[in-house]
Amino acid sequence: MPLIFDLPFEQLESYQGRNPRPQDFDAFWEKGLAEMRATDPQVELVPAEFKATNTACFHLYFTGMGGERIHAKLLQPVKFSPPHPAILMFHGYTGDSGDWSDKLSYVSEGFTVAALDCRGQAGLSEDRGGVSGNTLHGHIIRGLDDALNDLPEKLLFRQIFLDTAQLARIVMGMPDVDANRVGATGSSQGGALTVACSALEPRIKRAAPVFPFLSDYKRVWEMDQAKDAYLELQEFFRHSDPTHKLEDRIFEKLGYIDIQFLAPRIRAEVLWGIGLMDTVCPPSTQFAVYNKIVSAKGMTVYPDFEHETLPGHSDRVFQFMMGL
Repeated sequence: MPLIFDLPFEQLESYQGRNPRPQDFDAFWEKGLAEMRATDPQVELVPAEFKATNTACFHLYFTGMGGERIHAKLLQPVKFSPPHPAILMFHGYTGDSGDWSDKLSYVSEGFTVAALDCRGQAGLSEDRGGVSGNTLHGHIIRGLDDALNDLPEKLLFRQIFLDTAQLARIVMGMPDVDANRVGATGSSQGGALTVACSALEPRIKRAAPVFPFLSDYKRVWEMDQAKDAYLELQEFFRHSDPTHKLEDRIFEKLGYIDIQFLAPRIRAEVLWGIGLMDTVCPPSTQFAVYNKIVSAKGMTVYPDFEHETLPGHSDRVFQFMMGL
């Protein structure tokens, strides 16, 4: 296999990650979930301008952590007897929920589809800010200065992870949806959010993450891969800790939003897609997550592919979700 920059495949299969796990990690997320459950989502459905045959399309708004109004595209089948399955879709870093039309294949099979706009990125969700320090170069480090002052609940990805779980709860509570037949999928950041959502809402039945982001930050740093999507790690050190006096503490705080530590909570059946030449989300950082999943799982490996479209994998995910 053409692995030229990461661990040999036999080592990847047992790799357990480098980033430190905060001692109070479980308590941190239980507190977050309690806050989420206590938040009235105040769901609002607004008919969308997009029209499609046998499909009802809505802008779905709900209240997330901190009171921000979060947006998702919602598509519902109108000629299938309820209750029916649903799929949650999560987008890549800096992007948005995508076009309405690319969700219709699932609607045509009787699925409700909900596609989240991550707060502070290219979609319609609110991001009111309210954190200290650097907010210019990325969302991994947004709130990290506050976390270093023992306020890790300010980390932006904590709020985004909880937004995914809140969206899952809303969809599962819809009268036309079978809460026992809900799946989640996405690539890169969307893959990370698929992992986080499935961990924080364990009723998710099938999860299909593709080369997920947001894992094993210390490994990324040690591989000199703090570039592209992880460039903000380098920028944070350059501007906030140029002599690396706080390096250990920084990686510990990032551990709160490291999806490898959420992975053991997943109860869904998992279908994972990975390219072994991926320098954006290195394979070892993905295996650090995958190897911690204790539910039924399978990985489709593309030895010659990078952080790019994996041929045939969307079809594999579609067939996988048909089993809901």
